[in-house]
Parts: sequence; C-alpha cells; structure tokens
Amino acid sequence: MSGILHALARHGYLSLAVLVFLESVGMPVPAALALAAAGAAAATGLLNPLTAIAVALAAIICGDTILFFVGRTTGWLLLGILCRLSANPESCILLSAESFYKRGRLTLVVAKFIPGINTMAPPLAGSMKMRLRQFLWLDAAGASLYVLAYGVTGYVFSDFLAMLTRGAETASRTLAWLVALAIVVYAVYHAVLYWKHRVYRVVPRVQADEVVRRMTEDAAAIMIADVRSHGYYDAGSERIRGSLRLEPNKLPQALQDLPRDKEIYLYCT
Repeated sequence: MSGILHALARHGYLSLAVLVFLESVGMPVPAALALAAAGAAAATGLLNPLTAIAVALAAIICGDTILFFVGRTTGWLLLGILCRLSANPESCILLSAESFYKRGRLTLVVAKFIPGINTMAPPLAGSMKMRLRQFLWLDAAGASLYVLAYGVTGYVFSDFLAMLTRGAETASRTLAWLVALAIVVYAVYHAVLYWKHRVYRVVPRVQADEVVRRMTEDAAAIMIADVRSHGYYDAGSERIRGSLRLEPNKLPQALQDLPRDKEIYLYCT
C-alpha cells in the first residue's frame, strides 16, 4: 500500500490509469488496492476525487474494449491464452462460459468482483457477438461499481490505511508469515481445483478429416451433434450438414433420446 501511495503521490493519475488498465487486460496487478489507495490520496488532497474516478473508468473501459474486440476476432483463442496459468485451462474456460451462460449479459456488471471472471467476461462477450453499444453500457456500469466500491472505501478509511502503512515496517515479520500462508492456501486451492476438474483433461478428440472418412464409409453408423451454446447459435446459423442440434441447457433430456447403436461426434465453437 505504501508503495502504491508513493507512486500516486509522485506520478498522480498516470499511475492509477496504468495499474487499472493492466489488470483489465489480464495482468496480475492489484487494481483494487490501487483504487483504495487513490481514494485515500483523494481524502488527503493528493488527487481530485472526480478526476481520479474518470481516469480509472476510462482506463478500465479501454482495456475491456480491447479484450472485447480481440475476443470477437479470435473467439475462444484468447480465453485459452488467458487461462494457461490456471491449474486446468479447459475447466477455466468452461467455468467462465458457464458463469456467462447462467447470468447472461449482466455478468459484465458484476464480473470485476469475481476472481477469474473479471478478465474473461469482455473477450467472452466479444466472442459471443454482443453488440458493442450494449457491451459498453454494461461494462461501464460494472466498472463504475468497481471503482466506486474500492475508491470510496479508501476515501472513508484513509486514516486507517495510513495507520496500517506507518506500522507496516514494525509488522514485517507478521507480514512475511501471512504471505507464506497465502501462498500455501493458494497452492492448496489450485490443487483442489486440479483434482476436481481433472476429468476435463481427458476429452477424447477426433480430427475433421477422420469424421469425413467415417461419413463417407458408413454415414448411417455415425451421428454428428451441434452443442454450441446459445451465444454462438441461432436458427440461421450454419452447421455441419445432417448434424443434430442439441441445446446445452437441455442435455439431460436430449441424451435420453440419442441412439445407442451409433458413434456420436459432438462439436461446439
């Protein structure tokens, strides 16, 4: 906190903009801490509160919009890259998509407060072809909540934060233990995630050429099913000729009607 306060005092709004922008594009930067520090700086007169809010909002929306367009261009490729640091990249993508699928577009409003979803939501919205105007409104609403929540907290508790900063040197040993404990908890948490979602690491796959060959040899012996989520599919979408449409949110019912005497190939995005 003291380092962030020093940076804000020395470089002002530029430091705040850089920190929140880096987090919005997926960098492991503590933007929430930077916003709280900016609130504390505003309370002491180092920063103008309205200007700080405007700068932080502009930086966040700028970063999110970049990810939105990259997601629209690359689809889930960007999500895969962002998830590579996860214990299980595929489950990381699936959990992000599931959150978006359950909450719909309102995910953008609360995404900043959900670890793991905050960076995924903009490119996911872009890959699902959300309208730019709608994205900007929802993203601005979410960014405003995020900035105000931590900025106001820092502003109101500026005296308390200053006290913590002054006492940080005397509590260095305790801080070291807390950091070590946090690392252990982090490692255990990811180990649990890895074990819980290990099934996703063994997803059988087949190349398109192989499916074509099977269709040519004996088309009646196989079935191809389209399981794209609602964000990627509508009535006018193109799909593989002869494939069956299965709604992902109705899979339990659809699975009961599938034939037992055919090889079934599923494809999504």
